Amino acid sequence: MGRFLLGLLIGIIAIPLCVFAYFKWGTMPVAVSDPPFPQERHIAGAALDARIDRELVKNPPIQPNEESFVGGAHIYADQCAVCHGFHGKPSVVGTHEFPTAPALWEKHRRGDVVGVSDDPPGETYWKVANGIRLTGMPAYKDVLNETQIWQVSLLLANADKPLPPSVVSILNGETTVQSPMGPAPQK
Repeated sequence: MGRFLLGLLIGIIAIPLCVFAYFKWGTMPVAVSDPPFPQERHIAGAALDARIDRELVKNPPIQPNEESFVGGAHIYADQCAVCHGFHGKPSVVGTHEFPTAPALWEKHRRGDVVGVSDDPPGETYWKVANGIRLTGMPAYKDVLNETQIWQVSLLLANADKPLPPSVVSILNGETTVQSPMGPAPQK
């Protein structure tokens, strides 16, 4: 019994000390060019999915139509394209992030899913509003208003469907006309 308690005590002390040393002496992969630590994507992904599932808004307060898509396209061009790219124009910045920012106007390797069009709009809304830690995805809830976040979320949810020519023009980077919603509110 004494050996068991000694082993338990050493385990309780040794494991936290090893974890502390891993962080303290700079061996933790923190640079963008470092490979991920074991199970990083699984651990972070599980926590993110659970939080989004708990807070997901299922019914958007605006409808997906040309007006909301145009507003969303302007917001996308102004705020998102630098990391996620335009139609057929991948982002140079996004390819150098870790993890790499997804190209939101490109088909996935398998299937006809474009960007995040397989996610419900409420999931994209959550990600845009709150951001995602350790990915470079900022929180926009203090930059954009709720309508603007829904506009870009609905646009991205429909990325795999034909969009009006006015929207495609904006998403091709052909125009930089200010959004009809006006500038984002300052807080």
